[in-house]
Parts: sequence; structure tokens; C-alpha cells
Amino acid sequence: MVNTKTLQKKDKTYLWHPFTQMQEWQTENPLVIERGEGVYLIDTDGKRYLDGVSSLWCNVHGHCVSELDQALQEQLGKIAHSTFLGLSHPSGIELAEKLVQSTPGELKRVFYSDSGSEGVEIALKMAFQYWQQKGQRKKRGFVKLSNAYHGDTLGAVSVGGIGLFHEIYGPLLFQTHQAPAPYVYRWPGDISSKQVKDKALEAMETILKEHHESLAAIVIEPLMQGAAGMIDQPQGYISGVKALAQKYNTLLIFDEVATGFGRTGKMFACEHENVCPDILVVAKGLTAGYLPLAATLTTEEVYQAFLGAYGEYKTFFHGHTYTANPLACSVALANLELFKTKKVLEKVSDNAKFAYEELKKTQGLPHVGDVRQVGLMIGIELVENKETKKAYPLEEKRGGRVISEARKKGAILRPLGNVVVLMPPLSMERSLLGELLNITYDCIKTVTE
Repeated sequence: MVNTKTLQKKDKTYLWHPFTQMQEWQTENPLVIERGEGVYLIDTDGKRYLDGVSSLWCNVHGHCVSELDQALQEQLGKIAHSTFLGLSHPSGIELAEKLVQSTPGELKRVFYSDSGSEGVEIALKMAFQYWQQKGQRKKRGFVKLSNAYHGDTLGAVSVGGIGLFHEIYGPLLFQTHQAPAPYVYRWPGDISSKQVKDKALEAMETILKEHHESLAAIVIEPLMQGAAGMIDQPQGYISGVKALAQKYNTLLIFDEVATGFGRTGKMFACEHENVCPDILVVAKGLTAGYLPLAATLTTEEVYQAFLGAYGEYKTFFHGHTYTANPLACSVALANLELFKTKKVLEKVSDNAKFAYEELKKTQGLPHVGDVRQVGLMIGIELVENKETKKAYPLEEKRGGRVISEARKKGAILRPLGNVVVLMPPLSMERSLLGELLNITYDCIKTVTE
């Protein structure tokens, strides 16, 4: 029988957890999750919790899904891994075809990796090398958004904009140009979302007008900046960025690691405005939360710039040991099939409408400054003063305290500073979604009032 206290002691003795102050961790009794069942996580004491953040935004259909389990088992019966360097395999080939068919516009080529951060790193290197091989060697720079988060490898951090996470690594990073994110709630002055959109695009154009001859690409998360605190972008913003990229001959990279695979109500967020980037990065929901896999998709135009005789050295010299792991690719194929058979996008649309109505009650709480929602991506920003929008001091850990309260009530949430994040599995039934929203409401009320 599993002994929770023994495991907790070993955890504190041997482990170093991500994004965690380990000195505080030593004073706590961490949850040890042993099993998953549908949209529930179950700890070593048998207590059940609603998985309110999809196990860090990647679970789609719930845990222990028979169709995904079967795909994994069938592939295990063939081979667990074979290199993609100089070889290929059926599931990697078939998945690439399905991804090209599922993504918007002119994205025709698929390059696999292991995580969203690596997928972004690949996109940056592709964009840089593309211009070098097109003979425009000055085009080396990148434009990012304020509050951006694209992962934790050094290239991804260079195009990040969250000081708390990224500032300390400044001496290791390459220089970028930062455009203001269209953060409507925190934009100076009392102006409409359309005005914020227009001003943000004007600021972006100012950068492009001055520096376009030295810019390789613009990098953004479309529609919703996840780790920034669920910052939703006004309608017309991403299509405006696309128009600017074309006007100033700059590649456009969309990081849809968090927003892809149904989270926003469309398969990909860029579809809301019928925008296709030059390079698209996907991960997280690609395998429905089963195994690490990412993909960087490009247009044929980008791909063609890397073709040449061996001696020209135009090859994209990048790869990972587990690139296109057959187990992960097989599960991803089964995942994409479930989107069709279970009509996942229709369910997301219905649940998003339900959540929107339910969240009106939360918006009315005296210390909830803003509720932001796109599909089933939800951010609830807590404030000390609702009239002035004054934020709680981070050291008060208001978001973290909400999460602690939620665990007592049987739900797993995760804060981003003063923003409480909800991103449930897309398969969550309406009754359980209502329960999750009610728990969140009660816990915010308890912690802030």
C-alpha cells in the first residue's frame, strides 16, 4: 500500500520542482497524485479532485481514455522509439498529414520536437536561417509582446516579457523589440477595447517601420496570452498583426502551444480571424496530455529556402533524440480522431457559453477586477481595490491562497500571480464545470472578503 507521508518525505529529500520556491515547499505537505479517472485526479489517500487546469493545460479528453490507451498499447506492440534522423515511421508520417489537414491556410511542412519551448526555439531558428539563406542577412531580430511567455529555453526566454521569470537571465539573452500587449484591463486611461487594439497596432507598426530591414519575425500567442495572466486580445488584433507583418516583409510566428487544439472554441485560435502565420507552433493538447510532443509547422515558402545541394549547407541543423517519438505520434493520431467522433469543438462552444453566464456572478465580487474568457481559457484577476484597479501585493499570495482553498473543496487550480486560472479538460460535463466554477467563486470570496 502506498504511504503518503513516506512519499512526501522522499519528495522533499530528493526533488526540485518547477516554478516552486523549495524553501516554502519544505514546510508543506504536497499532494501526491497517484491516479486519474475522467476529469478527476486522485491522490495517494484516495481523495478526488476536479482537474481544473487540465494538468497544466494539456489534457483534452480526460484521464485514462480507452481509445488513447489502446493506441498507445498497439504502438508499444510494434516499437517504442526509433530515431527520426535519417529514418521515418508510419505514425510520424500519418500525423504530419493530419496536422497539415487540420491547420489553417498554407502550412504544409511539419517539424517535430518534444515540448512547446523547443517548438518555439525551432521557429526562431527557422525564421533566422530563412532570411540568411534568402540573402537578407540583416534580418536577424524579433518583435515580441509585453508579458509574453513562450517557454523556458534561452531562445524562448529571449522573446518572453515577464520580468519575474525572465529578467535574471538578461545577460544570456539576445536583444528583441517589445511591443505592448493589448491588455485592455490594464491599458492606461478609460478607453474601449477597439481603441486599445488600434493603439497596440500603432505601437507595433512604429517598431516595424523603423526596424523592418533588420527583423526576422514577429512572435505572439494569438487571441490569449496564457502565462501572462490570460490576457485576451481584442477582435481584429491578430489580423492586424498579420497585415503589418506582410506590409513590412516580416515573418509571423504564432505560438499556439496553449491556445491550440480546441481551447478557444476553434481548433486553433488563429482561425477566429482566418489568419495563417508563416510558422505555427503546437504542443500540449497535441497528444491530449498523454506524452511530450510538439510540432512546428511552416509554409512551403519557408521550407523551400532550406533546399539545396549538400555542399551548400542549407540544411536545418536541429534535432532531438525523441523527435517524432512513435508512441506520442500514435496517441496524437488517436486524439485527432476523437475530436471528430466526440464532436469536441461543439461541446467547447456550449460549455463556453455556460461558463460565460456563470462567471457573471464571479465578476460581481468586490475584489474581482476582471474576468477574461476565450472558449474554455479563463482568467480571473483579483485586485485590492476594484475602483482603482490596485493590485494585491504579490507577497500576499492571494492567488495561491485561492488555490489552497480549492484543494480543500476538491479542485485543482493554479494561479498566475493575482490571476486565478481555469482551463478544464474539454470533455468536462456541464454539471462538473458548474461545480468547478462554484468552488472557484466560493474560494475567491473566502480569500478576498
